[in-house]
Amino acid sequence: MDSKSVIPVSQGRDTLPRASDPFSALRQEIDRLFSDFGRGFPAFGGFPTFGASDLALRMDMTENDKAIELTAELPGLEEKDVEINFVDGVLTIRGEKASEKDESDKNYRLVERNYGSFSRSIELPPGVDPAAIQASLGKGVLTVTVPKPAPAVAKKIEVKSAA
Repeated sequence: MDSKSVIPVSQGRDTLPRASDPFSALRQEIDRLFSDFGRGFPAFGGFPTFGASDLALRMDMTENDKAIELTAELPGLEEKDVEINFVDGVLTIRGEKASEKDESDKNYRLVERNYGSFSRSIELPPGVDPAAIQASLGKGVLTVTVPKPAPAVAKKIEVKSAA
């Protein structure tokens, strides 16, 4: 097979002139509707953001020679709303922001605050002591400090002859 036979002749979408294609205007309008639809949802990269992806816990991670520090903003949450677990080298932070239900006399036109549960898991280096992990929540900022394990020391093992 000749390589020229697999190269497309035209990169454009319309191969027929507009006058001979009665459905081109309809197709363009449908394409426009679908592209406009995704602009308001974060899953499609739009703004303003709505939906579950906003509940993903976003955090800063810093590291120095003594510890790894995780910092996350959790506005409106208290200590009882956040759960931190460490299992098999994985640190998991979970929480839930409950919605306020006292809305009997309110007529909402715009709701931008998010409610729901979130979870984030981070794999930590081997050898972390779970008892040494500390967490604090103050003024809506969660700080988790994970002391680094001591560096592994190589031990030379003497080989003896088997008699």
